[in-house]
Amino acid sequence: EGQEVYLALTNVGMLHRPDLFDPHSIHFHGFPQAAPVYDGVPEASAVVNMGSTFTYYYKLNDPGTYIWHCHVESTEHMHMGMLGTLYVRPRQDALPTGTVLGTFTHTQGVNRYAYNDGDGSTRYDVDYPLQLGAFDSVFHDLHEAVQPLPFHEMRATHTFINGRGYPHTVFPGALPPVQVDEADPASVLPESSQPESALITATAGQRILLRLSNSSVSEYFTVTALGLPMRLVGQGAAIARGPNDPAAGVVGRDWTTDVGSVTLGGGEIVDVIVDTAGVAPGTYFLYTTNLNYLSNGNEDRGGIMTHIVINP
Repeated sequence: EGQEVYLALTNVGMLHRPDLFDPHSIHFHGFPQAAPVYDGVPEASAVVNMGSTFTYYYKLNDPGTYIWHCHVESTEHMHMGMLGTLYVRPRQDALPTGTVLGTFTHTQGVNRYAYNDGDGSTRYDVDYPLQLGAFDSVFHDLHEAVQPLPFHEMRATHTFINGRGYPHTVFPGALPPVQVDEADPASVLPESSQPESALITATAGQRILLRLSNSSVSEYFTVTALGLPMRLVGQGAAIARGPNDPAAGVVGRDWTTDVGSVTLGGGEIVDVIVDTAGVAPGTYFLYTTNLNYLSNGNEDRGGIMTHIVINP
């Protein structure tokens, strides 16, 4: 919070599809009062043509969890993976040791918070961004084959957390590179196919902040963590509390809520704290209750599911 960020986007095109002369942009989804030129919406903002670079500027005044994505032909480009999670940490993290926040006393370098809550209610020990997503394999195949794209027929055939379907979600590191052609051992890509794990680990007694977002362009997802207490503390990059106005004698209403599950539509973001105090060590499952999304295409036992490992 308070930092000035300069982000340079370079459009290098694609060697295997030089005919796609697509511009791209970055849309900081949920960023309040964005300057139009930096908002990424092509009708009113700058876009980056092939061979060009454009630098975006943001003054980060509001802590919280956000997503970003390309907003040029956004349904198609997001479907192809031009998206991600970002979050702004609050000034409250840097308060001096001994600062009293309600009934809680802050320790600098130890205590972290989702928001400037003033009472320590959004404090956490470990945090994990979990971006839910989906793609349509038919849409992908037609795109690669340069065929008309059936936007009106899109349906999720594969679903993910951080770009991975279970059980790859619980692989702790980067996934190995992909061999593009099964008959050609030399066709291995030079980089990891997916560097971001979705495995969640904590020590018993710690508070886990889950930064949940839905980047799907077509699906709603409901997720739960069976056997673990969850409390919703933020939504849409804002604390779950109304605004305070001391001059008018107005105290913002607290609407933090204990939940058994959360449902997210496309572009929605929620912050959930899992308090493991009193929770037995072990492995718990975070998964979607949309049971048709617990698969990887035609393969069962996959999709939106990962482990929450509570160590003693």
